[in-house]
Amino acid sequence: MTVPIITAEIAPCLDWQALLDALRDGHRAPPATLDDTFLYRGEDTLLSRAAWIDGLGALVKTATIFPGNAARGQATVNGGAALYSDSDGCLEALVDFHLLTEWKTAGDSLLAASHLARPDSRRILLVGAGAVARSMVAAYRAVFPEARFTVWARRAESARAFAADLEGVGVADDLEQAVQEAEIICTATMSRAPLIRGSWLRAGQHLDLIGAYRADMREVDDAALCRAALFVDSRATVLDHIGEMKDPLARGVISRDDIRAEFRDIASGRFARPDPEAITLCKNGGGAHLDLMVARYMLRVWRARQV
Repeated sequence: MTVPIITAEIAPCLDWQALLDALRDGHRAPPATLDDTFLYRGEDTLLSRAAWIDGLGALVKTATIFPGNAARGQATVNGGAALYSDSDGCLEALVDFHLLTEWKTAGDSLLAASHLARPDSRRILLVGAGAVARSMVAAYRAVFPEARFTVWARRAESARAFAADLEGVGVADDLEQAVQEAEIICTATMSRAPLIRGSWLRAGQHLDLIGAYRADMREVDDAALCRAALFVDSRATVLDHIGEMKDPLARGVISRDDIRAEFRDIASGRFARPDPEAITLCKNGGGAHLDLMVARYMLRVWRARQV
């Protein structure tokens, strides 16, 4: 039997709301068994993530992160993903890495925002002008159809090019002012040092933190963490691995008890905005269990197309 190869051809058939349903269903399944392996060579990273969920099967996804590729006009992140059957362990599908990563990463933050951001949120700030920020525009519009977007990037020309290429996106020149004006703040950068300061935040905002994926990366400062109601997509993949939480936990700035909920708590109602005036913050760790859930959704869509 030919193994399906799921490519970007199915992208027009994918739906953000259906993806959110698949992620919620996936978190009702038994807890995932997870394993992450990080290998480093200077600035370059080889990240292998594996997940197994009883009833959903197993997935192995390997990513190569080469920051120097940007200067060569190549994608910074590349890799591959393989989905395996839960019943017999056979390879069920090979999934396009970039398609899977785009929908997993954006779907992760969209799921958080759908539960934590105020439903009347209209002004969304994108910090970073790369591929992730681009996918977040379409994702957020599925839940916040009247949203207006502003983008800020360290390189002003990148922000201008981003805005020129996407309808309804403006450019922010002053990050502090842009943060203060936004209702949802989405960070998708490769920053090693915090960009967002807690003193800039105001009541009712929601922060989606995507970019920091290494132990030496941060996108918001300690004050932001102390002012916000804290959430993560998964304690297992975030707290001991990603600098956004690992560093302040190690220094006693925050404690594990400060993390109010993770996605598995959605069904119980604990993954929710505590009150309209709260500042909410969710760290997107993007573990392989999410790739598995998204790949399963994509395989269902692919099979429906064949029929």
